[in-house]
Amino acid sequence: MYETILVPLDGSKRAEAILPHIEELAAHYGSSVVFLRVFEIPHITPIMPVSDDEYEALPHLSREQLQSLVTDTQNYLRSVCKQMTDHGISGRFRVEYGPVAATIINTAAQENADLVAMASHGSSGLEGVYYGSVAAGVLQRVDRPLLIVRAYDID
Repeated sequence: MYETILVPLDGSKRAEAILPHIEELAAHYGSSVVFLRVFEIPHITPIMPVSDDEYEALPHLSREQLQSLVTDTQNYLRSVCKQMTDHGISGRFRVEYGPVAATIINTAAQENADLVAMASHGSSGLEGVYYGSVAAGVLQRVDRPLLIVRAYDID
């Protein structure tokens, strides 16, 4: 029934609340799991004039900072995949860039995923609100089954 399961993660324990569910489903159905991390890189946009010819821009990462973040993310996803393979489940990962909800949906189509599975809140504070809106965005537009697990406060 579920040959391929796409699991978006953001590196937080709250997002990992989906993992026990995925492990159970993948073991039962013999599924392959694709773990996904999406980086949304903001455009540098003038937001408020400081004077007639100066603008403040949104904060951004340097190439070196982004590469370090991607390397850390790859190592994290590699360890999540290893946990799955240690339990006999085939897993691999992808790191993508773009609007988060749209990239999750596009990756599901590219991977021909039979199921997208995610936690409803990946982070705390404002990031938690953001990740919740990502789950809502995926829910509204996804064209395949979606499993959303409510992640409660996990530190």
